[in-house]
Amino acid sequence: MTTTGPRSAYRALVTGGAGFIGSTLVDRLLAEGHAVDVVDNLSNGSLANLAEARTSGAGRFNFHNVDVRSPDLVSLMQRRRPEVVYHLAAQADVRLSVADPVLDADVNVLGSLRVLEGARAGGARKFVFAASGGTLYGDNDNLPLKESQPHRPLSPYGVAKKAVIDYLVAYREMYGLEFTALAMANVYGPRQDPHGEAGVVAIFAGRLLAGEPCVVYGDGKQTRDFVYVDDVVDAFSRAGERGSGLLCNVGTGRETTIIELYEAMAVNSGSQQPPVHAPARRGEVRRSCLDPSRAGIHLGWKSWTTIDKGTAGVLDWARSRARATEA
Repeated sequence: MTTTGPRSAYRALVTGGAGFIGSTLVDRLLAEGHAVDVVDNLSNGSLANLAEARTSGAGRFNFHNVDVRSPDLVSLMQRRRPEVVYHLAAQADVRLSVADPVLDADVNVLGSLRVLEGARAGGARKFVFAASGGTLYGDNDNLPLKESQPHRPLSPYGVAKKAVIDYLVAYREMYGLEFTALAMANVYGPRQDPHGEAGVVAIFAGRLLAGEPCVVYGDGKQTRDFVYVDDVVDAFSRAGERGSGLLCNVGTGRETTIIELYEAMAVNSGSQQPPVHAPARRGEVRRSCLDPSRAGIHLGWKSWTTIDKGTAGVLDWARSRARATEA
């Protein structure tokens, strides 16, 4: 795991810290010597994801089972006084946001406001927000997408993420709370829930190792920008000190088709089974890719994990988890 070099230790608070990306970020922050508070209601996250943190972070790690919508959150953050807040907790299912936009706004807008108020009350200097590059820009073929592209989300989930960025700008002007918003591409890696939104790598890994057919929707030529979780966490770590006042894309800048992804994973798993094709899903974006140039300039960041190496890591993790389950 790449680090950004020596820096002064600080107290961080990570919402959604028991989740796939959040727990990996927690491990990274603890490895850098920071003290970390995790806020998670465990609706999607798991304490198992924090096993390493609970062991390695003795005396510097605290877990709080609190929903970001709870009024108790503000008083908790006021007591803990984090210097940097990393806000990753979210209702992350785009389809659920369409089915229940009120719930989505309750978690992703009002919950984020609670976290912002907690950061302000606790005297935080920096707020790092997990935005969504896959939904923020809407359906746009001008790839790779730059942050200057119009923000025209086509789902309630994307609208909520855009609204929070607007709140971040307002809080910066009103209260001097610095922020960096990271618009993430399709993040994958160990600990990803195969039943979650945008978990195609995790889904393929589970089915390939079980000898089950993988489903590819449509012709499989739709593209995504797959970025490995360790690379993403490196961007979050850097954003704790850099990129203030900016929205930065976090992606590879490369398009990978779903068929290319499947073929790479099939080779790594030793499978020769072809995928099963199903009808294309209505409303699915045909192509997606983010330009990470701004993150390179302002965060000193770029992705380094190839799709072959990253998916091999996911398969190795899935194998080890399967062996642990059988033991």
